[in-house]
Amino acid sequence: QVQLVESGGGLVQSGGSLRLSCEASGRVFSLYALGWDRQAPGDVRELVARRFNSGRTELADSVKGRFTISKDSAKDTVYLQMNDLKPEDTGVYYCKAVSYGGLIDWGQGTQVTVSS
Repeated sequence: QVQLVESGGGLVQSGGSLRLSCEASGRVFSLYALGWDRQAPGDVRELVARRFNSGRTELADSVKGRFTISKDSAKDTVYLQMNDLKPEDTGVYYCKAVSYGGLIDWGQGTQVTVSS
């Protein structure tokens, strides 16, 4: 199992920036990918960004050009830099760890609110 601790959410005006952090611990050697999903009220949880162990990254079309995912391997921490935030980016952001074998672990979630 992988434990995930998130930080960095908050309230920001449209056009602003936030950076989310997610520190992984536990069975980090088994990780295949680390990333972020989000869930808006009344919506299903959706992929925002993820970084594979190979270094390859994947971003949802709605955030391309605005969000960047990166990782500090020395700290087993993944970051989501969010620029030019829009009201539709509002939601709870969950750090997600996928291990080889398909096991998925989730963080507790952090609220991001973008006001217009």
